[in-house]
Amino acid sequence: MSNFAMFLAAMTAYFTLSGSQMAAAHDGIHVEDAYARVSGGNAKSAAVFMTLMSHSVEDDRLLSVTSDAADRAELHTHTLDSNGVMHMGEVTEGFPIVGEKAHMLDRGGDHIMLLGLKTGLKQGDIVTVTLKFERGEELVVEVPVDNDRKPGAAAHDMGRMEMPASN
Repeated sequence: MSNFAMFLAAMTAYFTLSGSQMAAAHDGIHVEDAYARVSGGNAKSAAVFMTLMSHSVEDDRLLSVTSDAADRAELHTHTLDSNGVMHMGEVTEGFPIVGEKAHMLDRGGDHIMLLGLKTGLKQGDIVTVTLKFERGEELVVEVPVDNDRKPGAAAHDMGRMEMPASN
């Protein structure tokens, strides 16, 4: 075997192994753009929002959430009744996470409620939540309190950035 052929074989093996290791490293659920909101410093509850990004081809399910910051943490959603009235309530069956798709936990939809806050939360505080998934994964997420966030505005959106004035 020529030196060039050996080099090509070695490079092919390296990239094949590196590719599978990279895929394994990114397999599972990743959390993006997490933030919490409270209605004031003495509030007894807070809502938590984020994007759950699946990097697996297999479906999963967010089964439950816990947090040391509250007496209870629950998965909630909003539903519209036959009279056109929105109701918020617990989702005991969890949230399905479709393989290789994103599941949004956002205002007016699926989200996490922290009930019975143990201390008052204010802008910039950090809340820790642990997400438990059907396939066995547990994710610990540090969530900043961001009461200034506008609905649908990710922290990196252009609307949240100060742009220099044009001449």
